[in-house]
Amino acid sequence: MSVDMQHLAINFIALTDSGEHQAHYREALIGNSHAVANLVEQLHLAYNGKPAKGYARFNHDKSTRVFHALTDWKRSQTDFLGFAKATTDALVVELSQHQLPETGYLLLAHYQYLASEYLLVCLLGSKDHFELSEQLELAASRHLDIGRMQLAARFDLTELDVNADKGNYISFIRGRAGRKVADFFLDFLGCEEGADARANSLKVLASVEEYMGAAEFAGEEKTSARRQVFDYCEERAKAGQEVVLAELSAVLDPEQENGFLHYCAEQQLDVAAQFPVEVKELKKLVKFNGAGGGLSLSFDEKLLGERVQYDVKTDTLVIKGTPPNLRDQLQRFTQGYSAFDHAAE
Repeated sequence: MSVDMQHLAINFIALTDSGEHQAHYREALIGNSHAVANLVEQLHLAYNGKPAKGYARFNHDKSTRVFHALTDWKRSQTDFLGFAKATTDALVVELSQHQLPETGYLLLAHYQYLASEYLLVCLLGSKDHFELSEQLELAASRHLDIGRMQLAARFDLTELDVNADKGNYISFIRGRAGRKVADFFLDFLGCEEGADARANSLKVLASVEEYMGAAEFAGEEKTSARRQVFDYCEERAKAGQEVVLAELSAVLDPEQENGFLHYCAEQQLDVAAQFPVEVKELKKLVKFNGAGGGLSLSFDEKLLGERVQYDVKTDTLVIKGTPPNLRDQLQRFTQGYSAFDHAAE
């Protein structure tokens, strides 16, 4: 995989002693190099790997600096450095208004991957790394903390140009800090949520099961089909691409590649021709898992009815053949750990 690097701007947002946000601007763009392309590629992969994303569109009732700055840049009325400064200023204003203590390096990366043109906007923290020279001299260096990327959004500029009415051209990481962070980032960008990836995923789950029932798939065929559907959707999501219904139909039922496509239309299932998905929800196609009351269970869907039996009336699971490490723990506990210790002697 490789990205075609176009522009990269980095500014720093800090807190003053009085607790106010202040921006520090780099006076020039980061020059293109192999190292820069590698950095942006890592950012691209890290962003794609985030499981919970929202999708949005510009809200034209909100007159925001980001929208106007992006428009001016795309019309060549300003350069990328000017766009980056305006975006940084807008972020400082929103951070202050929402009273969030977030600081860090604001990266704006413009690049191409495959046939799409992207703009990634992310606020990253940093962490110190330490190294020793051959003379055992200690040195410290500061690294961008890409692994903890939480405040980030990506514009699909190609989608914005050719299919803006669809409204899925902005994606953002929902984050772990609750709804307030998502709201803050949407306000910063001047957009509103569009497609719901989680709702789409649940609709796929229900529609696929309905189709397999109507098409009278056998048990093993269902298991294989669920795995194929999950693998296809996971691959698309990791690549930052939407699921294409026609392709999904061919994956689900290769012998009738348009079978699922026609079924959705005939049954008026309201499945879009192309849509984003959330892999976390689609795992239900291939795995059962749950936790509560001190119990945590997880097993592959294909084991149900074979090694795992479920009685609906008594709400009882019977598992034949436990994992070796679990079996060892259970045997040691029930027989007494001392018995194993003496056997070893």
